[in-house]
Amino acid sequence: MAVDPWTDLLQAGRDDERLVREAYEGARPAALRPVPDGLHPLVVDALAKQGITELYAHQAEALGRAWAGPTIVTTGTASGKSLCFLLPTLDVLCRDAKARALYLYPTKALAQDQARSINRFGLTKQVRPAIYDGDTRKEDRPQVRRRANLVLTNPDMLHMGILPHHRQWAELLANLAVVVVDEAHAYRGVFGSHVANVLRRLRRIANAYGTEPRFVLASATIANPVELAERLTGLAPFALVDEDGSPGASRKIAMWNPPVVDEALQTRRPASSEAGELLADLVRSGARTICFIRSRKGAEVVARAARSHLEGTGERGLAERVAAYRAGYTTQQRHDLERRLTRGELLAVVTTSALELGIDIGALDAAIVVTFPGTVASLRQMWGRAGRRGRGLAVYVAGDDALDQFFCRHPDEFLDRPVESAILEFESEEIHLAHLLCAAYEGPLDPATDTETLGPRLLAHCEHLVGRGQLVQRRGTFTLRKPEDYPAARVSLRSSSNELVSIVDVALGEVLGTTEGSRSHSTVHDGAVYLHMGSQYEVRELDLERSRALVTPFSGDWYTQPKRETLTHVEELMDRRETLGVTLSYGVVTVTEQVLGYQRKRLSDHEELGTEALDLPPTAFTTKGLWYEVGPELLWADFPLDVLLGTLHATEHAQIAVLPLIAMCDRWDIGGLSTNLHPQTGGATIFIHEGHPGGVGITRTGFDCFERLAADAHRLITECRCQAGCPSCVQSPKCGNLNEPLAKDAAGELLGRMLAR
Repeated sequence: MAVDPWTDLLQAGRDDERLVREAYEGARPAALRPVPDGLHPLVVDALAKQGITELYAHQAEALGRAWAGPTIVTTGTASGKSLCFLLPTLDVLCRDAKARALYLYPTKALAQDQARSINRFGLTKQVRPAIYDGDTRKEDRPQVRRRANLVLTNPDMLHMGILPHHRQWAELLANLAVVVVDEAHAYRGVFGSHVANVLRRLRRIANAYGTEPRFVLASATIANPVELAERLTGLAPFALVDEDGSPGASRKIAMWNPPVVDEALQTRRPASSEAGELLADLVRSGARTICFIRSRKGAEVVARAARSHLEGTGERGLAERVAAYRAGYTTQQRHDLERRLTRGELLAVVTTSALELGIDIGALDAAIVVTFPGTVASLRQMWGRAGRRGRGLAVYVAGDDALDQFFCRHPDEFLDRPVESAILEFESEEIHLAHLLCAAYEGPLDPATDTETLGPRLLAHCEHLVGRGQLVQRRGTFTLRKPEDYPAARVSLRSSSNELVSIVDVALGEVLGTTEGSRSHSTVHDGAVYLHMGSQYEVRELDLERSRALVTPFSGDWYTQPKRETLTHVEELMDRRETLGVTLSYGVVTVTEQVLGYQRKRLSDHEELGTEALDLPPTAFTTKGLWYEVGPELLWADFPLDVLLGTLHATEHAQIAVLPLIAMCDRWDIGGLSTNLHPQTGGATIFIHEGHPGGVGITRTGFDCFERLAADAHRLITECRCQAGCPSCVQSPKCGNLNEPLAKDAAGELLGRMLAR
């Protein structure tokens, strides 16, 4: 048998050229420090009983920093970050019987995992942890409020279940000494902007009860940890602990590109099929493996493919040790899978980002990441899971998406890419105003005292809400116009829109979930195929008056893509500069969309199966965006109109495709419009706007780094070997015009002319 269980696998990839790049990370020794003398003796004894007589350097430093003030710890996967905030918490709880602590996690599974770690310390008299989330039984919740001095929850529950009912939590809030925000890098974009408001509301209510809790944040490696911590909490300055003292295993890194199956279209074997085969081979060789993929359905597909490969070779016992793990499972199913993982009963698990974060599932040999997860920070977090017995394998399996193929053409640049900055904007108008209403429910807003927590423009925002008829002013404070209102029920932390459309399974009479009202026309229109928790549904009716979409289970072999007409109107110019021969602007824009119809496409080969018309009213939202005016000196005087439109359209698509390389965002967070004659600019103009009302700063980053955005888009187009445009360069899976017209070569020429300036 080979020294490493994946040696033969990698050799096979070299032989057929699917393995496009290999790299190697060397092992790193631990940097140890003595346990600080000031740590409470009971905590020191508890550490010793677990065999811990020394700390990693970053753990010791974090303990000292956390005693002094706000702290953020940013070190690698499996580096022991939990002790960085657990030790100062245990120290406080052992010294003060009345003290309370609040831990926030982005997922329920993380809270469950941390509760197990806390219980292993055995400090049952001093530390009484309890989980308070959607899985906590109603009859158990009063006991949590009364007894627990360390409450583990999530931002959604803090927003909906704790802050609006703060009088029931008076004991915790009046003695709140420590607030821990784990996996802080997960709080970016729309979600992060919401959480930043929730944490400010928490600080405000804690102040009202006479406490000023100490904040400790833990994060994977990102480019701007201190800025993120300060934007999330509103506190400054934060101390940074980023020197990782934990030991690191040696790790082989492999970039894997599925083979081309159509040379003209440059389509490749599906990444999910390739990953399923790789996973089966690793399981067969005895490697404990975790496989990450972005969608819930993808997790099921890859797990099924791996099991099928193993069953096909008569290895049914191994097939039973492969499982999928994703959101949508029952609490019992999730906990059962977590137990099987930690006990080593499973050899492989295929998961969404649900297991990306720091859940302890035991030592793993290999980690597979199927398609680029959106950020380098997430990719490295996932790869960091690999490294048992002093060595590990990290594999990236590319898809045919533009970014994946861009990286495969530039593997060294990909492997050397710095991690991104996390972007959020707590004052994004739609989000911030909604949380001010939530805060007003929790207690009258007083600009004289609340600006420290809710922001310096609180008075102006309150007056705006008075003008909208939602707040009233009385004796210098602002309260809800309708005291019986419950604003938190209307605010989803995962959405920037307060208007939600319910998705109802008419076969069962159950609400499956919700979608933003601004997106309902394009996602749950009549005839749309809708994916929920790995199952497909067909929309029978979108009832706009009742804000609901009626769906039934669907088993067809096609998907739907809406055809939209988009108009963009500039509301406010915030910045402008001349660069690359164009006038580049940034500001507030209103995006008006009307869904005109939809196209059915076959799943297997994306062939068009027909188009249906729809009669839906237009929708509009205001957000942030960048736009640039392309003058005649950059264009061709004799261009036919359709080629000109295709040039601008393909350029827009390419820049949207590569913007996630610069901003920590997803392609689906961004939209665009290109036109040969915009009524406000008077000429050919390309718009790139944020896909969420209010915006969170994504396009500001694109404006600041526009030269790099143009250069990356130029390389994306000119290096792709397809004939007329494909998903690896200028075709977009979310295009409202169904990717028509597109002029790939002319777009490359336009960007080349811009860069030559």
